[in-house]
Amino acid sequence: MKNSILVFVFSLVLSACSSLKKYDVGQIVTPQGEILVWLHDETPIHKKSFIQLANAGYWDSLTFNRVIPNFVAQAGCPDTPEGFNDPEYLLAPEFNEKLTHTYGAFGAGRDGNPEKLSARCQFYIVQNKQGEHRLDDNYTVYGKVIKGMQVVDAIVNVPTDSLDEPLTPITMDVNILKMSAKDLKKFALDLD
Repeated sequence: MKNSILVFVFSLVLSACSSLKKYDVGQIVTPQGEILVWLHDETPIHKKSFIQLANAGYWDSLTFNRVIPNFVAQAGCPDTPEGFNDPEYLLAPEFNEKLTHTYGAFGAGRDGNPEKLSARCQFYIVQNKQGEHRLDDNYTVYGKVIKGMQVVDAIVNVPTDSLDEPLTPITMDVNILKMSAKDLKKFALDLD
């Protein structure tokens, strides 16, 4: 009987602890609205890097520098050789067959390097409703938009120049929110 009570109490304590757990969620605030991004545990290097840069305020006031309807909204460091080749900002790819370029996929930009190293300072969101599966196993997907695809839709439809850069800069404030399982339940995330 004593063991049954101990097991019951222990399971209550574990249950209470798990309900208190907070999950890291990326928040991108733009003039068009808020985007929330779930960061996948299956890509720990990219997830950790995104959290570090967001917490350091790296992207704050940077812009979406490439927006193409039915393709992607891309943001981050300047789209220059320096931005894509700085060794401090390169990450080994973390391809995962379960994480593909579906609508709302959140991935790491890169240039044409043969190692497919990610530029940790660049990210993009797939806006094509059919996905962009030609990018699978070429670019790392490390998150997915859980709120705000209507914001992404608005961003990719702004007027742009010949290089697909918005004529009016779309600035960002990027943060990490701590959300409980209860908070995340409304986004239909499977946290088990």
